[in-house]
Amino acid sequence: MTTQNELEMQQAAPQAAPVKKRIAFFCIPAHGHTNPMLPVAAELVRRGNTVRFYSFGGTGGLPDFSDKIRKTGAEFVACDAYMPEISAEEIAGLKRVSITEMTVQAIRITLAMDAFLDAEFKSFLPDVVYTDSACFWGKLNAWKHHVPMVVSTSTFAFNQLSSTYMKHSAGEIADMVFGLARIGKALKSMEPYGYKVKNPLTLVQSDNRTDSVVYTSRRFQPYAESFSGHYAFVGPSVFSDAVPNKIKARPLVYISLGTVINDRPDFYGKCIEALKDMDVDVLISCGMALDREKLGVLPENVRVEPYVDQLDVLSRADVFLTHCGMNSVSESLYMATPMVLYPQTGEQAAVARRAAELGAGVRLKNDSAAGIRAAVQNVLDNVSYRDAAAECSRDFRACSGVSGAADFIENAPHQWDGVDVLKELNRANIRFQIVYWSIVSVLIFLAGFHIDRKYLWIIGVAAGILNNILGKYIQKRRYARLVRGKTE
Repeated sequence: MTTQNELEMQQAAPQAAPVKKRIAFFCIPAHGHTNPMLPVAAELVRRGNTVRFYSFGGTGGLPDFSDKIRKTGAEFVACDAYMPEISAEEIAGLKRVSITEMTVQAIRITLAMDAFLDAEFKSFLPDVVYTDSACFWGKLNAWKHHVPMVVSTSTFAFNQLSSTYMKHSAGEIADMVFGLARIGKALKSMEPYGYKVKNPLTLVQSDNRTDSVVYTSRRFQPYAESFSGHYAFVGPSVFSDAVPNKIKARPLVYISLGTVINDRPDFYGKCIEALKDMDVDVLISCGMALDREKLGVLPENVRVEPYVDQLDVLSRADVFLTHCGMNSVSESLYMATPMVLYPQTGEQAAVARRAAELGAGVRLKNDSAAGIRAAVQNVLDNVSYRDAAAECSRDFRACSGVSGAADFIENAPHQWDGVDVLKELNRANIRFQIVYWSIVSVLIFLAGFHIDRKYLWIIGVAAGILNNILGKYIQKRRYARLVRGKTE
């Protein structure tokens, strides 16, 4: 039986040159999802593979990835024409990162691209599909055309264990609950086109049967041992050989809220107010959506730019105030820069939680000017944050990187016969639930002889709460035993 450690050594070790392949890349129109795929595309092209990258060229207000993709040597194929028109209400849903809206629009795009991609698959005849985890049209067409697929995972790999790191707001939970009917209707509309998806979770959640590249290390990935040998944790995927160099006259504080939810003049104003009198240099990357005139006259120690070379800045920065997108946090740790963590979504909260657990950053719980100043000063004054970020940097740089990702894609599909931790946990949970609810049923039956039956629901509610607490405790213990068994 192949152990996880043996499999990782095989993945990291140089492999015999495979037959040159035709590889189809797919990604959604988002910088955070596209950027990690670009170095991988360049490496695969360098090895002699043919890469065709289906992306977007900047029409209709979409980001333009054409030049970046062509520079990798891959063939760029524009998909802008297949983006359906959407209403102002739908645009608002996308801007607030509504899971329902994003899912429905991805399904609409898949249907709009159906005939086009059918012809592409029949003419290009890809040997492998490399698709972003959120790109439904890439996944669905790989399944439909029976082509081996590798998933590009630009954040953590999320399963039933690691997804517990995400803490959704009440609004996000309501969006998911009330959006189920709409998502179900959208999934049903795909069936006549040959796309059969009964459960939307199969489109978004990681499973232990699908080959996946994850751009982080096993150390940084929550519950890493619950993922099978179909996962390659390769570390950050970057176009940079730069190393951290923190030597300068005074500390540099870098601030960025990413490329999506970045029109925040109120927050940037508080950052400027917080840091203008500190003995630091401040660089804010605000994106193109912000009217910089709203920030007024800037203090001498503050500079605001629409875009910067983030890796270069982070190689010199001493503190990074970040929205906690996976790429931003990975690049920060790659460059040994500790963080002030300011997540805006459930997914970003998961990344922030892991960074804080490893001691590489502090959560910004008070986003007033005083709160921002205190958090930045805390990171500057406390050497433990710098040490933890440096340890993460060493860990990331020890990963197989872009070369490992290319090896994994070239050799897909992969076989694995190790212990499936999730499957074992689910089996144990089924046994526990049968025993637990059998006992509860007997207790409720017996209680019916001693108390008024109209109060029996209280026992049921209490049993449900206790079941949740005990279930998590038992799962945690069982997981620890399974992990020990895999490593012994």
